Amino acid sequence: MTRRDKTLSASEHDRIAQAIRDAERNTSGEIYCVLARSSDAYLYPAGLIVALAILILGPLVALGLEFWWVVIDPVAFATAQLAAFAAAALLVTAFPGLRAALVPKALKYRRAHDNAQKQFLAHNIHTTQHRTGVLIFVSLAERYVEIVADREIDERVEQAVWNDTVAILLAHAQKAALAEGFVEAVSRVGAVLAEHFPVGRLNPNEIEDRLTEI
Repeated sequence: MTRRDKTLSASEHDRIAQAIRDAERNTSGEIYCVLARSSDAYLYPAGLIVALAILILGPLVALGLEFWWVVIDPVAFATAQLAAFAAAALLVTAFPGLRAALVPKALKYRRAHDNAQKQFLAHNIHTTQHRTGVLIFVSLAERYVEIVADREIDERVEQAVWNDTVAILLAHAQKAALAEGFVEAVSRVGAVLAEHFPVGRLNPNEIEDRLTEI
């Protein structure tokens, strides 16, 4: 992804990186941020949903035409259905936002959650010396936010603590203030880590201080 393709500007990336550095000064924990435009292409599930809708609506349209004494040639009706399939396929292929809108929220959240877990491993957040890494993950197409904490943190911090931070980041995203949301979320995560994992005599920076866009 080029700089021009990124959702956040270079200055916003710098602000988030600085927020991470500031938060990690008071803790031995590590914080990393990932922003995904989408966690899946959703081409297959969206196509399946559209196809099922056409298959269900087809007989209903045929019944309606018969009720109104409208005679339609079976070949013409089949051709119309094929045309509907083709038009729907083109729309679903051409517009990623439409695909995401057609897919049930439960499936989108599951894909986004799976992506968050994948990013946690892909960026080696699980390899810190004391297992104190935290990922702040946002997936825009699904409007999904998750905080993934490593083992040692999970044993001390309840999920309800992270839920409050997730809610704040979501609220900022809904106001098109995503960078501010990340900065505040990083600050809150840093405060939690400082409480349970204060900075020690040695405090190596094990993970790069940055937000990655995918």
